[in-house]
Amino acid sequence: MLMVGRGVLQVISRTWRVRVVNGEYVRELRQTGRPFIFALWHGQLLPLLWHHRGEGVLILISEHRDGELVARAAQSLGYGLIRGSSTHGGDRALISLVRELQGGHEVAITPDGPRGPARTFAPGALIAAQRSDTFILPVAASADRAWRLRSWDRFMIPKPFARLTVAYGAPTKVLATTSRAAAEEGGRFERLLNEAVEIAGG
Repeated sequence: MLMVGRGVLQVISRTWRVRVVNGEYVRELRQTGRPFIFALWHGQLLPLLWHHRGEGVLILISEHRDGELVARAAQSLGYGLIRGSSTHGGDRALISLVRELQGGHEVAITPDGPRGPARTFAPGALIAAQRSDTFILPVAASADRAWRLRSWDRFMIPKPFARLTVAYGAPTKVLATTSRAAAEEGGRFERLLNEAVEIAGG
């Protein structure tokens, strides 16, 4: 999935210039000492992996072949891994997500991954947030110049010396009191994440 190797990524990414919008949302959440869930669209994963490198965030990565490439890149940038898909409410990955959140860890999820449809909020993150009583933090990225892969998510690779904008939406909790009801809030969180995309200029 990644058209650049880790060594090339390290060189290119160090030329990126990043502007952050609403960064206080992250700072305020971390000041409380409570965990939360970063939610981002799969196509914007690469610049956001770079931006939050070395922060000890855990990232949910599928066990699909493409997931192996992302997993190696994520680990090289200081991320911990949770393997599996959060699409199905009762699966192993969802249980692991809830356990890590309850243990105080920050987690990042691409709710439209690993195979789409693009920008559709699958229920796993919503159920994990409901069960662990944690906030979901929408985060998005844009680049003034980037390559786009011919993939379902139009995966973005910012070009050398690109100017990036990373934008956060307001931390939001799932309102539902049951997992079934939480899964039905996908439309609301799609809108919130797409609003972050608009703020980023994507």
